[in-house]
Amino acid sequence: MKRCAWVENTFDQYIKYHDEEWGVPVHDDKTHFEFLTLESAQAGLSWATILRKRAGYQKAFANFNYQEVALFDKKKEEELIQFEGIIRNKLKVAATVNNAQRFIEVIESHGSFDKYIWDFVDGKPIVNHWKTTDEVPATTPLSDKISKDLKKRGFKFVGSTTIYAQLQATGLVNDHTVDCFRHGEV
Repeated sequence: MKRCAWVENTFDQYIKYHDEEWGVPVHDDKTHFEFLTLESAQAGLSWATILRKRAGYQKAFANFNYQEVALFDKKKEEELIQFEGIIRNKLKVAATVNNAQRFIEVIESHGSFDKYIWDFVDGKPIVNHWKTTDEVPATTPLSDKISKDLKKRGFKFVGSTTIYAQLQATGLVNDHTVDCFRHGEV
């Protein structure tokens, strides 16, 4: 099977992520929050690092229950900074708690985060037709727009590159290369 070139020579968990999750349209708020948390944590790091710590993030952040995470206090944040299962960056931990609170506000104003985010693409994934991974952009006008809107709403660690990765991960954008077996499947 031919895969996107960025998956070649990686580890099993990475390949499984590409084959089963990346680019599959998400319509579950909890999963959206999970990827928002993981993509925000990735800022400045590799996705492989975050993927290896995914179970730690799941444990640290209440299985990505955004309602519970929104209630974390400064004491809990300090505990998390000591937890080796995640990236122990004080600003990123605080951002996750803040983002859970903002996430709930988006749900309250739009009915769901899913509705909010999918409205940016009129409810249909953008299917790109890249021949090589070198063609895939790090940002687009769409990720710029969403990033700006999220920042206006008070979200943290949601720059355009992070948001584009979020859109790819949650299937709003299909950036599997055309020779990848997943391109036509998602």
